[in-house]
Amino acid sequence: MPQRLESLSVAKTFEPLEPVRETDIQGFLRNERENALLATIEETRKNTFNQAEKHHWDCMLSEWEQEKQKILNALIGAGTDVLDIPQETESILSDSITMQGRSAMDNVEMAYSRQLFIYNDRIVHTGNKPNLIELFQQVADKIDDENVKDMWIAVKAMTRVALKTQSSIVLARASKEMQMGFVKQAREYLEESYKKFISTTIYGNLQQAQLGGIPGTYHLVRSYLNIKLPPNTPGLEDGDVEGHPVWAVIYYCIRCGDLHGAMQAVKKATQNLGEFREYLEEYMHTEDKRLPPNTESKVHLHYRRAVKRSNDPYKRAVYCIIGHCDPNENHSDVADKTDDYLWIKLCQVHYDNNSDGLSMSQFQTSLLEEYGESHFNAHHHPFLYFKVLFLTAQFEAAVEFLSRRDRLRCHAVHVAAVLYELGFLALPVNIQAQLLSRESTDPVPIRRLNCARLITTYTRKFESTDPIEALQYFYLLRNMKDSNRESLFMKCVSELVTETREFEMLLGHLERDGCRKPGAIDKFQDDTQKIIQLVARDTEDKGLFEDAVKLYDLAGNHDKVLELLNKLLSPLVSTPNSPQSTRDRLKNLSLSIAERYHAHGHHASQLVTPTFFLLLDLVTFFDHFHSGNLDEAMEIIQQLKLVPLTLDSVEQRVHAFKQYTDEIRHNLAAVLLATMNILYAQYKNASKRTIRTGLRTEDGGKESYVNYLRKQARALITFAGMLPYRMPGDTNARLVQLEVLMN
Repeated sequence: MPQRLESLSVAKTFEPLEPVRETDIQGFLRNERENALLATIEETRKNTFNQAEKHHWDCMLSEWEQEKQKILNALIGAGTDVLDIPQETESILSDSITMQGRSAMDNVEMAYSRQLFIYNDRIVHTGNKPNLIELFQQVADKIDDENVKDMWIAVKAMTRVALKTQSSIVLARASKEMQMGFVKQAREYLEESYKKFISTTIYGNLQQAQLGGIPGTYHLVRSYLNIKLPPNTPGLEDGDVEGHPVWAVIYYCIRCGDLHGAMQAVKKATQNLGEFREYLEEYMHTEDKRLPPNTESKVHLHYRRAVKRSNDPYKRAVYCIIGHCDPNENHSDVADKTDDYLWIKLCQVHYDNNSDGLSMSQFQTSLLEEYGESHFNAHHHPFLYFKVLFLTAQFEAAVEFLSRRDRLRCHAVHVAAVLYELGFLALPVNIQAQLLSRESTDPVPIRRLNCARLITTYTRKFESTDPIEALQYFYLLRNMKDSNRESLFMKCVSELVTETREFEMLLGHLERDGCRKPGAIDKFQDDTQKIIQLVARDTEDKGLFEDAVKLYDLAGNHDKVLELLNKLLSPLVSTPNSPQSTRDRLKNLSLSIAERYHAHGHHASQLVTPTFFLLLDLVTFFDHFHSGNLDEAMEIIQQLKLVPLTLDSVEQRVHAFKQYTDEIRHNLAAVLLATMNILYAQYKNASKRTIRTGLRTEDGGKESYVNYLRKQARALITFAGMLPYRMPGDTNARLVQLEVLMN
């Protein structure tokens, strides 16, 4: 082994080799070019697939957002609790059921709708807003429900407050002036209601009340106390007034809103009431029903020293009302009803943020969040809880609460409509917000009500059966904008038309002479073409192209009409026709539009018009071809000059092909095959019989006619080979096969 290893020569093994150089420059460049092309194609393919997938998911997300919006609209509530969809609610994802001839609205909803129609009609024709509350009160008067009547009286009272000019309704309602106005109106409403209650009680017990003939609140209260308080009731202090406890008379006079009656009782008191008379006189002459600071301090001091430990509940209540004392005391001995409790607390509300008493925001928060629905047994007494919230200027929470009850939703919607029209309603910044929401910058405890969602949710019940009535409610949203800054009224109308498909009733229709007959939308919109255009665009975006064609035609957008018809007709041109098929329907629609445009003119551009009429001619050509009328079909193809039938015209037709749109190019393969089949059929017929044509020669003209057909076939083959267009499938092979059969 050592000898063999030593005999090995390492010179050749480690001798450096000459590098092998590529000498085929042309092949190398061709290979590099092909690699670059393949890399570009692969990259383009990947980008195309990625872009297609992105568009697919964008479309899916958009559709899901729309479905989610519908689901959220169906889930009526604040959005913080678990909500149940009522059993009668139709599934959002199911097909809509049209109940023709049967309204989904009950009598109350229809009555409200009629009043809203009157309101909108006067706005449209006169430009002035009538009193919407009075119109809705007429409905309440016809309903045998005292709660509904009382609700509208409360709404009318609270909306008498003068709106303060502010950049935001939220800031305006948080101002001292408006809060004072709300408290004043709420107190007056509660005082007037209590006075009616006293009168009803007295007239129901006339013998016990011993009502005299002297008018006035003072004498009314004395008669009521004959029923309310038994004689010699223990614990009442400071004597009486004409046989009735003095503090009870004073309290009930103030409770009825008659301070002069209370002063009358003070003057007639059998005992001296100390400085209370001066306190009451100052209280009567204050605008905000708040004593001057010095006097209020005296009242507070006297209350803590003597009155707070008094056994007379009426005396304690009167001092707390006049001097804003002890806001934590509920006075349950006197205020045994919710209205009484609410009134006493409203009397104690102050408007100074630096004060230690009961502020308006504190009182609102305690009613809405601390006590809430369970404390007031709102499930069994919905109107009572509504009134508690509404009289404390929590309009949005009150309406939202009432809207959660199916039988009361129509009342809530119309209260919201009144508040919105009068400018009292706080609306969310985002139109997609929950029904009841709150912005982080809003003062406590103001909420915002999504009025648009409330109305559209309400109309969803009957828009398929009563679209005209739904239109009245959508008109309320005319000044709102969606996220794209488009009119919410127009957006809702677009969805209404798409869902109900009542195109003619809502948008009108075209007569034979091209004039548009007005629809229901013309009553509300001066520029109806704009809204029809929007509906057409939304319909097109949803893929309802046939409906979009009719709507664009109605809007006078002839370019879009022909553009869509070209896209719809193009894939159906060469298919056989059958009754009631999509092709038959589109053909009839296209022919009617073509006849009208030809007779009365149109303003479509030259980019789409020739394509449209050429497609119609091709439809007629294929109708004859599939029906076996080959001579008529051949005559049409000769007149169209779409394909060459002589070798001399091939180059001319190839040059003309570049001017055609894609809708025509996609059908060229079918036209070539159909034309070649016609030539082959004529060739076979010529081979079987004696030709009776003008081309016959001495031998009957048969051979000349056959040669004529062969030249036409050769022209078609040449034309197909020269086209700068890749035709689908085995078109060229079939053309060549037919041409070979003719030779």
